[in-house]
Amino acid sequence: MSQQNLRVMVTGGSGFIGSAVCRHLAGQNNVAILNYDKLTYAASQASLAMLEGKADYQFVQGDVADAALVSATIKAFRPDVVMHLAAESHVDRSITGPGEFIQTNIVGTYVMLQAALEHWRGLEGEDKDRFRFHHISTDEVFGSLGAEGLFSETTPYDPRSPYSASKASSDHLARAWGHTYGLPVVVSNCSNNYGPYHFPEKLIPLVTLNALEGKPLPVYGKGDNVRDWLHVEDHARALHLIATKGVPGESYNVGGRNERTNLQVVEAICDILDELRPIAGQSRRDLITFVTDRPGHDARYAIDATKLETELGWRAQETFDTGLRKTVQWYLDNEAWWGPLRERYAGQRLGLAK
Repeated sequence: MSQQNLRVMVTGGSGFIGSAVCRHLAGQNNVAILNYDKLTYAASQASLAMLEGKADYQFVQGDVADAALVSATIKAFRPDVVMHLAAESHVDRSITGPGEFIQTNIVGTYVMLQAALEHWRGLEGEDKDRFRFHHISTDEVFGSLGAEGLFSETTPYDPRSPYSASKASSDHLARAWGHTYGLPVVVSNCSNNYGPYHFPEKLIPLVTLNALEGKPLPVYGKGDNVRDWLHVEDHARALHLIATKGVPGESYNVGGRNERTNLQVVEAICDILDELRPIAGQSRRDLITFVTDRPGHDARYAIDATKLETELGWRAQETFDTGLRKTVQWYLDNEAWWGPLRERYAGQRLGLAK
């Protein structure tokens, strides 16, 4: 694919992971990008300011559940690859308002698959052979792990929240369109992402900004929930590889092999900020506040990325320590990006069930 111009449609390209994918693709040779994004509260065009005006980048504002617009956009752009990232992704919000998650994550995926199928059926020869529909998902579809073990590509699905159930549903739809209609689908499931341009409702940016401002640092329960952390730029490289080299009908797990409890993550952020931006006579660990846990909070997620590493040759370039330090430094250096977001979202907990 790399020998000629590759045309990639990225849904949700103004979101956290999607914008990292667009920035990564823009750094490759001979790649044309169409970013299709609804621009919900969690999206930011400022994350892609460096791409505006470039000949190989275009933006279409639209909802993935808008069948007419999706179809027209695909017909006009004629993608070789559809990377479907658009999704509602905040667990707490899904507990209070699951309807948006059903609409975007399930209905939206169905609409994208139908439009992609129509497009693919109209292709011929090499164009048809190289088309891929890459559905990007989460490790949360697998449920919760005990103290041991890892999620593999064959782990049975066991979603626990409206968010993870909606993503599990979309994974099944993508695979069904591959099996039933022959659409060349690849699926990937990732662990928790972190890095620059992350909307500050999520743990790492929220804690970083609250700690910077001397505000309380909320930690669910006892802070002993374990997550496997993946730097978003490592994830973007993996997604590009899966979309272009992945085998249709296969799925690939993407993880950073960086397990930490939530409390360990928060304490590490505090320590980095105390070093980089110290407050005389105070440790930011003193700001840690334990809050009521979310309903049905999964105990542990951890990804086995062996298949991606051995079959496609991917390796994470960031350890958690190097990636977290770079991330905290990025927030210190980029108040122009997060400042406007904090004006409309000050860090309050979003969407918990009463």
